[in-house]
Amino acid sequence: MNIGIDKIGFAAPDYVLDLADLAQARNMDPNKFKLGLLQSQMAVAPVTQDIVTLGAKAAAAILTEEDKQTIDMVIVGTESSLDQSKAAAVAIHGLLGIQPFARSIEMKEACYGATAGLVLAKSHIAQFPDSKILVIASDIAKYGIASGGEPTQGAGAVAMLVTANPRIMVINNDNVCQTRDIYDFWRPNYDKYPRVDGKFSTEQYTDCLTTTFARYQEKTGKTLADFAAMCLHIPFSKQGLKGLQAIAQDEETLDRLSQRFQEAIIYNQVVGNIYTGSIFLSLLSLLENSRALKAEDQILFYSYGSGAVCEIFSGSLVEGYQDQLENDRLAAFNQRKRLSVQEYEQIFFEEISLDETGSSDDLVADQSPFALSKIENHQRIYRKKG
Repeated sequence: MNIGIDKIGFAAPDYVLDLADLAQARNMDPNKFKLGLLQSQMAVAPVTQDIVTLGAKAAAAILTEEDKQTIDMVIVGTESSLDQSKAAAVAIHGLLGIQPFARSIEMKEACYGATAGLVLAKSHIAQFPDSKILVIASDIAKYGIASGGEPTQGAGAVAMLVTANPRIMVINNDNVCQTRDIYDFWRPNYDKYPRVDGKFSTEQYTDCLTTTFARYQEKTGKTLADFAAMCLHIPFSKQGLKGLQAIAQDEETLDRLSQRFQEAIIYNQVVGNIYTGSIFLSLLSLLENSRALKAEDQILFYSYGSGAVCEIFSGSLVEGYQDQLENDRLAAFNQRKRLSVQEYEQIFFEEISLDETGSSDDLVADQSPFALSKIENHQRIYRKKG
């Protein structure tokens, strides 16, 4: 049975910060971001936007009413959880109006969580072929003003409808995983921002890739020459490029895959790091910007979550996959409101004030399809537009 991605959608906040402006404000060379990180912009989420609103917006863009009545599982992969108990998937399920007899859960393992959700969805559909599962990767990467990770922040969500006989990509049965108990990037419950051992993390990203790919080759007999493109987890675009270079066996294959890689990071470069969704945003960018791909082409994936769990797997494009995509997504990115650095510092790091009852005043009006309107007795109250 062929199982995979039938639809894919994306949502980002309506605000953006140009990294050239950030570099100037931090007295840094703009090329450190543009060339050193291969990043140019970051999406900025206001206090009214979170993983629930972004995830719901991404899913609403692709789901029909029929989909909502047939989805029987909602999975959210995130490392930006809003509650230690209640899953963001439950709130998204309600906002979207998905039929009530569905399972809704949240999965966590740093930037790997949504990949685990995709694997679970595939296993479920193998048992129940008529099932449809909504897998959402939604995150807000925030490190603090003038922090080392500041230029790699971002916000956004990718939503995927997983079904049998998918119209975009079949997920192949060739997964290879690796787990290492390390601390390269982590965020204790008592910390507002994550802790990062930057050099160690980049080393682990690459070493996990090379060792897992070697195991993948042993298991499958495939080489990079078998793939039309490769999508990697993109904490920042230069890291993904270094990963590709680390496993390339010959110059011809590296050159070919590097061309596809440049197409696959177009969206990441103007959104920034969205943790669990970064690899799938890269897939979306590749599919919507490459003219070199064709049906039956195989794409290799490297998903990495600090702490650390990684997975290598592949997918095969389906005939007519282009019909399920958008042609003008970059135009939408260009319509975002460009913030000054001062505005960015105020908007991105605003905190909601609560009174003694755990309630807030009504928040500033947000014209997005879904928005946080207030907090009442410690409960987050969302508004659906229209």
